[in-house]
This record gives sequence, structure tokens and C-alpha cells, in this order.
Amino acid sequence: MGKAFASPVRLELLDLLAQAPRSVDALARATGQSNANVSQHLQALHAAGMVTRRRQGTSVRYDIAGREALGVWLALRDASAGRLAEVERAARDYLGEDVQRIGRDELRERLARGDAVLIDVRPQEEYAAGHIEGARSIPLDELDRRLAELPADREIVAYCRGPFCAFAHEAVRRLASAGRAARRLDEGWPEWQLANEPARKRITA
Repeated sequence: MGKAFASPVRLELLDLLAQAPRSVDALARATGQSNANVSQHLQALHAAGMVTRRRQGTSVRYDIAGREALGVWLALRDASAGRLAEVERAARDYLGEDVQRIGRDELRERLARGDAVLIDVRPQEEYAAGHIEGARSIPLDELDRRLAELPADREIVAYCRGPFCAFAHEAVRRLASAGRAARRLDEGWPEWQLANEPARKRITA
């Protein structure tokens, strides 16, 4: 299992599979790798028990191997961010200036009161595979033209893949520029589902 984690490409594949099952072709497009290279990395992850695979038509779809594998991946990611200063610096350089954020408990309370609107700014395929209950799917590249769909009298909360995902940061910046009150959830879909929060989800034990 340690060997399986010893590759940036394999870590990127795990991050993508934590959002939604994908074929080798889809993973190759998302990572800029060749199909052959992606297949080799997936074989290593499968041998370590971190991903599952099933045939769907003429292709094979890979998925993260349940809650335990998801927990291992998130723990490794969070430990890296907490212990390695270069990870924090790289994240800051990539994400830019931080935007206002909201925690899980406050978000849950705001949604219960009905004074906040939650939007999932990940690609639609990822939303379809699993999302926070009550969230609207508005992928980042559709946000500007769909702004009128969002009520002007309520705060907008955006979430995406997790703390190192730039989609929610950029969504909050665009919403603020349009004069909307907006924050980002300080975590993402994988953390939410692992915490057994209300969700439409497809992950199994």
C-alpha cells in the first residue's frame, strides 16, 4: 500500500476517484496521461486495495474502494498538508488569496433555516455520482450565465472537491464580484460523505 502512494499520478487518480467512478479514458483526459500509463497506475492502486473495478459495456470503470479507502486517502492528504510546509505553500500559490469560508456545523444550521443556498460547482458527472443533500449543481463554467437562478436575498455557499480544489474559491470570487454574499465550504464532498452527513451518495462500505 505504501508503494501505491509513492506516485503523484496515483495520488491525483485517487483524488478524482474520490469524487466519482471513471473509466481509464476519462482519467487519462483529466490527468493528461496516456491510457497505458493510467492503466498501469490503476493496477498498482487495485493491487493495494485502494480502488475497485467493474466492466461496463466495453470499458472498465474504476472507483475508490469504499469508506475505508476514502478515509486512508483523506488522512494522507491532510497529514501532508499539516506536516509539510511545501504542501501548504504550493496550495496557497495554486489557490490564490483565501476567500471567506463556512464550517460544516454552521452550514447545516443555515440550510435548516433556509437562509443559505448551497451550490456544487464540480463537473456535473461528479455531482450525479454523489452530492450534499439539497445542493444545486452549477458547474463553475456555467456560473456566470446561471447567476439569475440564485436568489439575491440569501447567502450562496459553494463547495467542490475539497480544501485544495480551486473551483469553490473561484466561484466565491465571481459571486462577490457580482455583488452576492458568498462563502465556500471549508471542506468538500469526500469529507462530507465520510462524516455521514445528509447526502445523495453512491459510496459503499
